[in-house]
Amino acid sequence: MKKFAQTSGLCLFLLISLPAMAQNYVSKVWVADKGDGTYRNPIIYADYSDPDACRVGDDYYMTASSFNCIPGLQILHSKDLVNWTIVNAAIPYALEPVEAVEKPEHGNRVWAPSIRYHNNEFYIFWGDPDQGVFMTKAKDPKGHWSKPVLVKAGKGIIDTTPLWDEDGNVYLVHAFAGSRAGLKSVLAVCELNAEATQAITESRIVYDGHDHNETCEGPKFYKRNGYYYIFTPAGGVATGWQLVLRSKNPYGPYEEKVVMAQGKSSINGPHQGAWIDTNTGEDWFLNFQDVGAYGRLLHLQPMKWVKDWPVIGVDKDGDGCGEPILSYKKPNVGNTYPICTPQESDEFNTQTLSPQWQWHANYNPKWIFLAPDKGYARLYSYPVVKDYKNLWDVANLLLQKTPSNEFSAVMKLRFAPSPKYYGERTGLLVMGLNYALLSLENTKEGLILSQNECKNADKGSAEVVNESVTLKESTVYFKVTFNKAAQCEFSYSTDGKNFKKFGKSFQAREGKWIGAKIGTFCTRPAIVTNDGGWAEVDWFHIEK
Repeated sequence: MKKFAQTSGLCLFLLISLPAMAQNYVSKVWVADKGDGTYRNPIIYADYSDPDACRVGDDYYMTASSFNCIPGLQILHSKDLVNWTIVNAAIPYALEPVEAVEKPEHGNRVWAPSIRYHNNEFYIFWGDPDQGVFMTKAKDPKGHWSKPVLVKAGKGIIDTTPLWDEDGNVYLVHAFAGSRAGLKSVLAVCELNAEATQAITESRIVYDGHDHNETCEGPKFYKRNGYYYIFTPAGGVATGWQLVLRSKNPYGPYEEKVVMAQGKSSINGPHQGAWIDTNTGEDWFLNFQDVGAYGRLLHLQPMKWVKDWPVIGVDKDGDGCGEPILSYKKPNVGNTYPICTPQESDEFNTQTLSPQWQWHANYNPKWIFLAPDKGYARLYSYPVVKDYKNLWDVANLLLQKTPSNEFSAVMKLRFAPSPKYYGERTGLLVMGLNYALLSLENTKEGLILSQNECKNADKGSAEVVNESVTLKESTVYFKVTFNKAAQCEFSYSTDGKNFKKFGKSFQAREGKWIGAKIGTFCTRPAIVTNDGGWAEVDWFHIEK
């Protein structure tokens, strides 16, 4: 970077291979690039909360919070800041569990990461609210990432960003989670060793936002023209504004200025993100907008510097505080690149899962067999936990982010339950604090298709069956259709052509710090401990 100093054994390290088609995947339901030199926000209509990014040459790399979902720390690549592809995950299979290995730790684990490039290596730092600050690094962001290192232990330390200073000092800024630390709305700085593997000083609070910038969090650390800058949102995820602090000393005192707020725009928030520059000298800002069930959507805002203060968005009245935009000219990156979007549909014809998929907890290799020569993913039925209440407790949910505010997800599935047991089931799932699904279950009466829902799943509520029918066919097509209000309609077909509406309308709801997710699963009762059956997913399509 020319303008500023870029704050740029349970883990298995296996490169996530991408099918050739994934490099140029183009969504059927949301494309930000208008094809005329302009783009629309959000640039990704999916849940990439707390995004951070860095530029290395002509390449941009981004990551975001992944919480309990594995692979974690998905890494996206772009050439123009508008068109993005998922290229890897820094946590491909597992994190050491705080609780039980095979029970999801909803809303915990990987919070608000920062990705930086320093001394020919990529670094990702993040806060685990129950343990402290972790770091992993790699020579190649598309390759193997190191085993995470606990850099600074401490309950409630979150939202971390390093800064390598010109004098060799390494600083780390972080926030506190009130739920664990008993304190929020303050930012702190400590120092790390030269390898950035260990904190060597205690944290010192450098900013207190309680007076008029409450809930300041998500700090990003930069240096430019002799000033240390901390970009930090305040005022709450869905209702706040973008604040910037500056000082000549990393420990302050810091001046403050609000540099972007919703104003008269329709974009609420706007919340934390990343300052990025281009090789042509432009400045841009990636941030997110919380829209509820569809999650926290990725936006790209123009940015400029005025008297050593950033102005983000469009400042129509010239007061130094911009408003977020819905459409704008694309960044000038010195070239034009093909349109692409993060992967969605999957034919299951490669040796690894397409990188949009995530499990709801640490991965277990006994859950899935990929048969690229036959073009299916076989999900083995896996016992639910002994204290099972509903699917909130299930780890082997294979899910992806919702990709738009209007779409359908359609899948072809063949169910082959064991003839020895009853209670194995599979289906198409919309997962969140409330969830709904098309469930295919092996019972004494045969295969039963039902449309179920569970409200307040996180509170242990039981599923309710809205409609059910006996099926003779073991191969079935499932569909769920979302509208702009995140209301879902389920339907099924036995021939893939004629779909029958089934069950009741369902209002999707976000999960714990994540948007609603869609996908599939295959389970069996906890008491069935020996070999079970499976479900074969032929394909999973995202359509208009």
